[in-house]
Amino acid sequence: MRRRSRYTLDPFAQSRESVKKTELIEAMSQATGESQAATARTLEALIDIISREVGAGREVAITGFGSFKASARAERTGRNPRTGESLTIAASRSVKFVPGAALKGSLNNAEQASAE
Repeated sequence: MRRRSRYTLDPFAQSRESVKKTELIEAMSQATGESQAATARTLEALIDIISREVGAGREVAITGFGSFKASARAERTGRNPRTGESLTIAASRSVKFVPGAALKGSLNNAEQASAE
């Protein structure tokens, strides 16, 4: 027997600022009708694939949601806030997420609805 969820229609309609991974898995499980274990495996696989592809320098684009891509930061000079001393910040790689049109639209629609 499946455990009843505390979520009703909108699993993310919480007053908190963030959604935890377990809550995301629970909401995905409700939306798809799959077990939470199967949903967790699917989410882990998605995260692993995105990480591997972006790590290899490829862009991962999910139509309507957005794209993940690697970006490079050059070596630069910074300052120690305590002493004011100059220091060199090493070059590094990072990940950038560029939201898709549908995601931007849903964000803007949500802001307009909350303003009314």
